[in-house]
Amino acid sequence: MDEFEQQLRKAFVRQPAPPSLKRRLVASRRALEPRSRAVLWQRLAAVLVLTALLGGGFAWRQAEQQRKGEAARQQVLTALRITGHALDHMNQQLAAHHRLRQN
Repeated sequence: MDEFEQQLRKAFVRQPAPPSLKRRLVASRRALEPRSRAVLWQRLAAVLVLTALLGGGFAWRQAEQQRKGEAARQQVLTALRITGHALDHMNQQLAAHHRLRQN
């Protein structure tokens, strides 16, 4: 066990960092900054595109529902017009029949 403990002590002895470590870390960070900015702009562009697509889809859906509503309104108005004509025709026939019976 003594040999194992000695190896552990040796492994855990504090050693100073190599002098070039800080320089390498700063250089690697600077090398990553343009990439991270590019990734940020790409993500922002993707968010804008998705927002535009969702907004366009919502607007299209609203327009489609409005178009269907207008078509249904026109059908109801046509049905009412036809019913009005039919009722006028029936009233004329009833009036004519009533006049014939009174004569």
